[in-house]
Amino acid sequence: MLNVFAGDAFTMASLTASINRVPFKPARIAELGLFSDNGIDTTTAVVEEAAGVLGLIPSRPRGGPANSASPEKRKARSFVVPHLPLEDKVMADEVIGVRKFGSEDQEETAAAVVTRKLTKLRQAHEVTLEWLRAGALQGVVVDGDGSTALYNLFTEFGLGETTVDFALGTSTTDIRGQCLAVKELIEDALGAATYDRVHCLCGSQFFRRFIGHAEVKYAYAYYRESEMLRNDPRAGFEFGGITFEQYRASVGGRPFIPPDVARFFPVGVPDLFVTAYAPATFVEAAGTIGLPFYAKQESLEFDTGIKIHTQSNPLPLCTRPAVLIKGYTSN
Repeated sequence: MLNVFAGDAFTMASLTASINRVPFKPARIAELGLFSDNGIDTTTAVVEEAAGVLGLIPSRPRGGPANSASPEKRKARSFVVPHLPLEDKVMADEVIGVRKFGSEDQEETAAAVVTRKLTKLRQAHEVTLEWLRAGALQGVVVDGDGSTALYNLFTEFGLGETTVDFALGTSTTDIRGQCLAVKELIEDALGAATYDRVHCLCGSQFFRRFIGHAEVKYAYAYYRESEMLRNDPRAGFEFGGITFEQYRASVGGRPFIPPDVARFFPVGVPDLFVTAYAPATFVEAAGTIGLPFYAKQESLEFDTGIKIHTQSNPLPLCTRPAVLIKGYTSN
């Protein structure tokens, strides 16, 4: 009988194309469209900073020598791209048990089984990518084990994390004023760069206390009353010129953003948030531009089935971490 695992549907190219066609599982950070995807042909991503020095021009005597412009300062930082492999198996019994009567060509049926496996594997990769991107939004990219910091972007760029205390336990706190302070901090960090708006992803505790504050309560109640009139209420609740929303993502009881903090960041700044994809570890992928996901298969001993190997090699980064503001409440 035909070896169903030896057909064209099971080549590295076909499997990789299949896993990249699997329908996307919605995730809020991905839905916001913050990160631009950039394939690279190496295993190291380099971020180059070219910061022109701005300053006031002192006066000079007419006809005398002019002031000299400050030279442009350039810095380059390199980051090794994480390697995220994941495997599963398709046993021959899974195909034999659904063989069509009178048919010896089971390639279509076997491909359906593989597609189901690829869907499960891709969902795991997507959740991991969302986790890494959540870390980039907070300035520290944490490994999938939940504790190992892959990169502290504040340290890499020689910065300290900026925090704003909203003091939500005090009824007289000027919450709108604190929102304006956050926007001013972001604008100072951006310099001459423009942005569309400021967005905030809140942990569950911070969001409940925020909407329960006396200054915010009425505005949020009005927002809820008019919710049915809006086309898409998922866009968040706007207050003080900032869009606030509760970020619910968690895996195994581990929240992607701690429940008692809020994370502020600008939206609409080109190349502020990027995800670099390195090539796979396969010989065929060496020297090529990296794709989001790869898949390949090999036969198990005595042809009892195949092992599916998938991998993703993503590195989400914020190229200007000074714009990442942490909100918290001290009471």
